[in-house]
Amino acid sequence: MNQEITQLGLSDRHFGVLLSPTPRGARLARRLTTAHLLAWDLPPRTIEAAEQVTAELATNAATHGRLSGRDFLLELRRTDDGRVLRIEVTDTRGDRVPGLNPQLPPPDAESGRGLLLVEVLADRWGVTQGPVPRKTVWAELDLVRPTSPLRVNMPN
Repeated sequence: MNQEITQLGLSDRHFGVLLSPTPRGARLARRLTTAHLLAWDLPPRTIEAAEQVTAELATNAATHGRLSGRDFLLELRRTDDGRVLRIEVTDTRGDRVPGLNPQLPPPDAESGRGLLLVEVLADRWGVTQGPVPRKTVWAELDLVRPTSPLRVNMPN
């Protein structure tokens, strides 16, 4: 089992790291996400959503995308205009692609809700195949929300 962490990049818009496909690696993915988004000075609400999304995607990579001896890749990116945060988790099980319309599991099921959480928390999410044998599950969070017009009641 690979216990080492390989950091691929660090900037004010991109961070990438290889992690072991284990529960420990999934927890570390969440903690690294928190640390980097705090360093990027993102709002607390965005950091909380990103933490949960990362936790779900990393847990899925460690559970369903796991191949012995092959790490998963966590990447965090901000677009050049600073409007979108993209979270990507790449694993080496391209043959196991999650459905894009997750269904609610039975009430007594102990798992199966992760992608439902991602769908609720992310503004967009999806899967990109390749290069073989990989797949990347990604989620995007809009950092700039449209503002609604301010309505002011003026006295007559």
